[in-house]
Amino acid sequence: MAQVLHPAPRFTLIEGLKDTLSAALGAHLLEVREEHGELILTVGREGIAEALRILRDEHEYQQLMEIAGADYPQRAERFEVVYMLLSLTRNSRVMVKCSTDEATPVPTVTTLWPVAGWLEREVFDMYGVLFAGNTDLRRILTDYGFEGHPFRKDFPLTGYTELRYSEDEKRVVYEPVQLAQDLRQFDFMSPWEGAEYVLPGDEKAAQAPATPPVAEPKTTEKPSDTGAGARTDKKAAEKVDAGSPAEKDTAITDPAPKKKRAPRKAPAKPKGGRK
Repeated sequence: MAQVLHPAPRFTLIEGLKDTLSAALGAHLLEVREEHGELILTVGREGIAEALRILRDEHEYQQLMEIAGADYPQRAERFEVVYMLLSLTRNSRVMVKCSTDEATPVPTVTTLWPVAGWLEREVFDMYGVLFAGNTDLRRILTDYGFEGHPFRKDFPLTGYTELRYSEDEKRVVYEPVQLAQDLRQFDFMSPWEGAEYVLPGDEKAAQAPATPPVAEPKTTEKPSDTGAGARTDKKAAEKVDAGSPAEKDTAITDPAPKKKRAPRKAPAKPKGGRK
């Protein structure tokens, strides 16, 4: 196996662990492989609870660190439920997977780890996976009135509804999403390579008739037809020698300066005080 470098302290090597856990899970195991320095076990959906109990009780994987989901729409059982287990005594991690569809529930593991109730609710909220035996399977991240499951691959990026606070009603209201234009699809191609599809409006270029080529370009037969020639050049030179009206110096006289008004004198104060 290739050496794997980790920024954190390395966990226990998994040589020999594959055969040990494969023998312990027996018929519950569908596939086992090593990837990125971890052991990945795929088990049947009906036996997921028993397989996790064996790993907890007989192989010291005491902690359930996470339950995650994954969506593969092209598969018949499109959803994968992934359980991450940690063994504190062995300093080892394993990943256990099972698959299901939209209608078939997965057995709950809340009887093994009570914290699984919150984790299963999150997978149900984001993907719509059902868990048989979970007595409190409610939405946990989205609102109670939310429709759909945001982490599904077929869920639109803009969602179906938007919420805002209404000053008139003094509460949060839900409204259908209204966009000014549809979400554009980008092909991330170089503009110099050109796109593989026809842009709107370009289809008219193929329908337009081609411009017929000109057999003989139209030209003037003599210089006088264009107003050029020796006579025209002579008239232009005479105008330059005589000077154009714009080039003549015009005497500009400043207007007569205005007479400055003498400042008004302040009235003389009467002598003596007021009687």
